[in-house]
Amino acid sequence: MSELPRKAVARTARLAALPVGFAGRTALGLGKRLGGRPADEVSAEVQARTADQVFRVLGDLKGGAMKLGQAMSIFEAALPEDVAAPYRSTLTRLQDAAPPMPASTVREVLAAELGPRWADLLPGFEDVPAAAASIGQVHRARWSDGRAVAVKVQYPGAGEALRADLDQLSRLGRVIGPLVPGLDMKPLLRELRDRVAEELDYGLEAEAQRAFAAAYAGDPEIAVPPVLAGTGRVLVTEWLEGEPLSRLIADGSPKERDRVGLLYVRFLFSGPARVEMLHADPHPGNYRVLPDGRLGVLDFGAVARLPGGLPPSIGTLMRRALDGAAYTMLAGLRDEGFVKPGVTIDPDALLDYLAPFIEPASAPRFRFTRDWMREQFARINDPRQPGYTVGLKLNMPPAYLLIHRVWLGGIGVLSQLGTEAPFRSELERWLPGFAD
Repeated sequence: MSELPRKAVARTARLAALPVGFAGRTALGLGKRLGGRPADEVSAEVQARTADQVFRVLGDLKGGAMKLGQAMSIFEAALPEDVAAPYRSTLTRLQDAAPPMPASTVREVLAAELGPRWADLLPGFEDVPAAAASIGQVHRARWSDGRAVAVKVQYPGAGEALRADLDQLSRLGRVIGPLVPGLDMKPLLRELRDRVAEELDYGLEAEAQRAFAAAYAGDPEIAVPPVLAGTGRVLVTEWLEGEPLSRLIADGSPKERDRVGLLYVRFLFSGPARVEMLHADPHPGNYRVLPDGRLGVLDFGAVARLPGGLPPSIGTLMRRALDGAAYTMLAGLRDEGFVKPGVTIDPDALLDYLAPFIEPASAPRFRFTRDWMREQFARINDPRQPGYTVGLKLNMPPAYLLIHRVWLGGIGVLSQLGTEAPFRSELERWLPGFAD
């Protein structure tokens, strides 16, 4: 595959085919059940075929479509086990890899960005990518001074692909909007478009990574590789040798998963305080456990720039919720735009709905598990439960979009790790307004 499928009509057709295909498989499954096959057997077959189609299409399209798939991969821990089983292998594939582009295309991009003598800067450049992700792929090389480096090269046509995907998502938003009356879709989708479009500019990513690398230089727990070169479509950083977080999720000891999970939380919350930026792409493919035990962090294309750090209102609202102050918490959510004017919500039902955000801070130590996360998501997504209607009435202020993404994504990763740690003390240390 030399380039992303770039024409909007082609990408839209493939994305639109996903729900159509699912509907067809569901109808076929109904027919098989009516024909006498066991319901569980038919459902498992539908799930497996759906997983294969969805993640094959998202992975091939890359761009914004694959970013959606990577975001979904974080939440596999919320799926019931009988549903998650056929999805897990395809979800995991999206966390670390996608079909690579040919070496000739990679070299064309390098020549255009670094000049015709790019090979002098990058001796030993390996044509086979070490990793391939949503809008670029990573190759190993040496820098001119002999250091091992990671060279991230953007796929040709990534910009057009992202715009096509976001246009399609905008059209879906017009359908979703009436179904979620409390959500103001238009500004939210505008914010999503702006933030995702920033990821196309590797120069911006280089700027963010340099800031993080400077802030965490010499840190005994967190490692951020320094940037050696950055252009619009090529980024060169020092190579981080380590074990992918996904491998630790699968095979790590409980002690190691507890330790690394705590470092993961500490990095996410300390960034806004130390750099005034939040690393906003929390999926496991962006993290490595280094041989010296530090947590290595990669991919700074998605960051939330937060002058002054995290908004103190987050900590204040969490503290009100922990204290059971449902009415003042609801008032604070209205002030921040999470509840639109004229929308009526029962304060106690809202408090119950927010339990997944609150419970990890309710005791000195808390263990995240897949079972806990599934229980929380089932409770708030069950139309028979009061929390379901609460969710339909809540809004997402655009300024909180990436913060919300990191918070939920982080819960997903911690549930995959099964981490037990003193999370409340981390909130008291890093989250403004919480300790007070």
